[in-house]
Amino acid sequence: MSDTKPPAASALPREATARVHVLQAGYAREVGAEEHVGSSITLIIDGDAAIVVDPGLTASRRDLIGSLAGHGVAADAVTDVVFSHHHPDHTVNAALFPAARIHDHWAIYDGDIWFSRPAEGAELSPSVRLIATPGHTAEDITTLAGTPDGVYACTHAWWAADGPADDPFAPDAAQLAASRARILGLAAVIIPGHGQAFVPDAGTPR
Repeated sequence: MSDTKPPAASALPREATARVHVLQAGYAREVGAEEHVGSSITLIIDGDAAIVVDPGLTASRRDLIGSLAGHGVAADAVTDVVFSHHHPDHTVNAALFPAARIHDHWAIYDGDIWFSRPAEGAELSPSVRLIATPGHTAEDITTLAGTPDGVYACTHAWWAADGPADDPFAPDAAQLAASRARILGLAAVIIPGHGQAFVPDAGTPR
């Protein structure tokens, strides 16, 4: 595979019909001696596709399923699950969605079928596409969803709107900066790994 990045436009979803719902805004905070960590968990609906991105740690699995149902989707109707990367706080609840295919940086997993493919350019529906955005880990991917209001990016290139500017887990700061620049060239709204969705501006860490 070439190391040359495709032009930004080629990474965009083909259509803009998706609906994006944040089921849980992510967080990472200390409460006394306890560390509480929850991933941003996002539902993307596009036609027959019901996609959950990063079904990781949450204080209540019941509340997560209830939030999903509030958008008219049952757990067994979820068609696809995406892991932005393999840290447990982003993956641990995947089994809540028994019918879903699972997508990561190098494969699709469907039942006992392992289908190898690079995530770069993979299309889950006409309005949903994956791109490779190494940074937080070397295997990170971003889910792009085309909506009538612009492109949303579910990504761990940022923990939250304010960064941190320097990700303490990133193995390569230059790689993270390149991925952030790429995402900012594509997306109107960022759903970060552990914070509220935000519209990037001049103060967004790069």
